Amino acid sequence: MKRRSFLKVVGGVAGSCALGVGSGCKEFSVGKKKSAWRGMPRRTVGRTGEKVSIVGFPGLALTHYEQDRCTAGLHEAFAKGVNYFDVAPAYGNGDCEIKMGIGLQGIDRDKIFLACKTKMRDKEGARKELERSLKRLKTDHFDLYQMHHIRRPDEVEQALGPGGAIETFLEAKKEGKVKYFGFSAHTTKGALAAMNGYKFDTVMFPISFAEYYIMGFGKPVLELAKEQGMGVFGMKTLCAGAWPEGVERTRKWWYRPVEEQDEISMALRFTLSEDCVVAGIPPSFLDLTDRTIEAARAYSPITKTETHKLQEMAKTCKSLFKREEDRLASAVSPHEPVYADSPHECCPCAHA
Repeated sequence: MKRRSFLKVVGGVAGSCALGVGSGCKEFSVGKKKSAWRGMPRRTVGRTGEKVSIVGFPGLALTHYEQDRCTAGLHEAFAKGVNYFDVAPAYGNGDCEIKMGIGLQGIDRDKIFLACKTKMRDKEGARKELERSLKRLKTDHFDLYQMHHIRRPDEVEQALGPGGAIETFLEAKKEGKVKYFGFSAHTTKGALAAMNGYKFDTVMFPISFAEYYIMGFGKPVLELAKEQGMGVFGMKTLCAGAWPEGVERTRKWWYRPVEEQDEISMALRFTLSEDCVVAGIPPSFLDLTDRTIEAARAYSPITKTETHKLQEMAKTCKSLFKREEDRLASAVSPHEPVYADSPHECCPCAHA
């Protein structure tokens, strides 16, 4: 089996899904920077030259389902043109990596852009997570490897300093285990520190209509990413902010997502209409991922009327990230959890 393949091909659900997509669909150019594959638009990831679907598969979603449903969801997304798959060892204490590794079998490794992350900021810790993630994902390389969930500038200083995680990244690239470098961040200061500290290929940051219109969250990151030629992956694409008091929680999740198809379409198209944004990441549920994929397949730029509607919607939303931004600017301990029910509020050492 050639190098850029998964380690094993299995039958059952995976095999039937893979056969169902056929091989007659191909990528076709529709302009200098636009393309599509199986009806799914693609965009170029910054200066890398790689092209990915405008919707990424959220690996965290796999924490909610048994393996058969996970496998089917992964193959259904691929059949509809999704080639960008994102996961991390922090998701479900490694459970999501394991499920994705099993679920992606039967799909040609060359046909997907596989992204993973590490919360470790030191060289040794990052190496341990990288090797374990490769094993769990049943692959010999990641197309994109990212520093996960950066919040504070001091984290960046550690990761980029002597003995930091960046040393593992650079070594792994020489070894052919990693192609491109990126990071994800939940604070403006953290993101800008990383972007000014190293020439990363990508940044994953919340680009949500609610946060953008409430407090301009994401603007400085988008501006610097454009200046540096980075690809931006928009997190929290369907996020309508924190759950307001008195509002029934339709899902057991740490933020409120939009759920109606027309609102999903507008929210996604808002994110994708921002400069440098390559793809949007849906909330971590397979049904919302399916709806987001359908919206992406019918993508068109956001209109002025729709922009105005989103601005009005944002007035009823409560910011999810203002508390985190404020805490970073205060003397409160940066290690205390901001949202106890967030899947990101966990110690990286817990995933050893």
